[in-house]
Amino acid sequence: MRGRFREVQHLVRAALLFLAGVAAFLLLRQSLVPKGFGEYGHFRSGALEDNRGRPLQFAGMAACEECHSDVVEARKGSKHAAVRCEACHGPLAAHASDPTTGKPVRPDPKTVCLVCHRDNVAKPRGFPKVDPGEHGGGEACNTCHKPHHPEVA
Repeated sequence: MRGRFREVQHLVRAALLFLAGVAAFLLLRQSLVPKGFGEYGHFRSGALEDNRGRPLQFAGMAACEECHSDVVEARKGSKHAAVRCEACHGPLAAHASDPTTGKPVRPDPKTVCLVCHRDNVAKPRGFPKVDPGEHGGGEACNTCHKPHHPEVA
């Protein structure tokens, strides 16, 4: 009997090692995967409640229009008329509640425009796209284009 076990001893050890690995994986998975994960798809079901508890950071277009009527006029008839201020300037709730303390971000014209206008095959055909290596010769976009009314100046 002892001789027969010696012949399969390596297989028994491999099987035990495999089972120990599976057990370790299951224990780690149980302790590391957050509660509610996978309940409604491939995300954590409590994530929406967590986000709902965060303070509001966006002011909305109406808050900007109250003080910046000159920009509202500049945007009329522009291709950027439908683009919201916070798409380029970031969250503005602090600035809208107290303009003296919360200053809006002045976007870098060499990078902010490319967020939407970088040449990408996934963009619609009529959408203006540029290759920054070929277009503008390394200059900032606002050298030739006004940000609020981007037709060539």
